[in-house]
Amino acid sequence: MSYFRATDPFPLESAEHTKLHEFYARLAAGRLATTRCASCKRLAWPPRAFCGECGSDLYDWVDLSGEGTIHAFTIQEVGLPAGFTGPRVFAIVKLDGLRVFSILVDAEPSKVAIGQTVRLSPLRVADDPGGNPRWLPAFRPA
Repeated sequence: MSYFRATDPFPLESAEHTKLHEFYARLAAGRLATTRCASCKRLAWPPRAFCGECGSDLYDWVDLSGEGTIHAFTIQEVGLPAGFTGPRVFAIVKLDGLRVFSILVDAEPSKVAIGQTVRLSPLRVADDPGGNPRWLPAFRPA
């Protein structure tokens, strides 16, 4: 996959670039995780380095189940980010009380339905400038 680096749509995932590098390390291992505030215990999505509820910057990592249902979806055929081919299905997946916006992979667009069960399937995208693999959360039909 090649694309122009100035429009790099993927995050830098290493510890020197983000406090949330644990999210990407777990994703690379096939696990979806998020943060839970150590003070008020609120679960956050996306993972955050501070709590939007109480303002604490103390948090713990929590693994999510990795299986959910489609709450809503859209099919995009044009105007996709660099490195992606269409048509591409984007969905809001309900899991563990959260709603996760994600890409659906290996999904026939005409067969995607609200309420359909999906499972985590991390998507490896273009390596970072240092050659390290990068991952995005993605789901596939169960």
